[in-house]
Amino acid sequence: MGRLHDQMKRDLELKNYSPKTRSCYLASVKSFALHFHRSPAELADQEIREYLHYLIQEKKASQSAISQSYSALKFFYETTLKRDWGGFRIPRVKMRKKLPVVLSQQEVQALFSVIRNLKHRTILMTIYSAGLRLGEVAHLKVSDIDSQRMMIWVQRGKGDKDRYTLLARRTLDILRDYWKVFHPKDWLFPGNPIERPISSRSIQKIFEKALSEAGIKKPATVHTLRHSFATHLLEAGTDLYHIQHLLGHKSPKTTTIYLHLSRRDLVKVISPIDLLEETGKLT
Repeated sequence: MGRLHDQMKRDLELKNYSPKTRSCYLASVKSFALHFHRSPAELADQEIREYLHYLIQEKKASQSAISQSYSALKFFYETTLKRDWGGFRIPRVKMRKKLPVVLSQQEVQALFSVIRNLKHRTILMTIYSAGLRLGEVAHLKVSDIDSQRMMIWVQRGKGDKDRYTLLARRTLDILRDYWKVFHPKDWLFPGNPIERPISSRSIQKIFEKALSEAGIKKPATVHTLRHSFATHLLEAGTDLYHIQHLLGHKSPKTTTIYLHLSRRDLVKVISPIDLLEETGKLT
């Protein structure tokens, strides 16, 4: 793409997109151009439709990959080339509403109990107890832990937003034990070399090993701890407004997914088969 690549890269930087999003968007537009072996500036709505159809029908790409390609092309044509994307009238693929996996409190406790490495246990406990994203816990600094106010300062979270979240008493205790042993200077969880934060892949491996050793069969990921944090808060009576701000969600609609995961109100509902048993109608 040459000049257009540089122009789009600059536009993404000016709009303050995250490095990961910039990289993904640029790669998506490059793949689009390579598919037709032409400059994307020479292509229009017919080719965009054809390419998205190819991703769905032939490449069998995931819904998230297709949505990402759509967003990247929309940004490129609308922002970089200054064309009327609305005039193309290209429909966005309908995303499947998939509920996230949630661990029970017993499963979370089992997960922590099998971890012998103090640093590893501290990382996962911090994620769960504060509802952090993977990148957020990796980039925590020692100075982000406010033990006086019992808060954790999350700097430059998703959307480049800062927020405060909970510092649990149990988490503070293990963080103090961890500090006595490792004495982190800048990054709370340094990697190798120590001048850099721990990598996301390292944390994923820690979680995967613990999940296996705990015998948990659910298809959980590190992000499942964040979902579990929100769901358990809701079940304990915390309102959605506070959960939204602790998670750093821009819209309350994003947080309402936890209403579908919570058992808070469902525990009051009795299955009709249990009602039959209670009245002696089921033998």
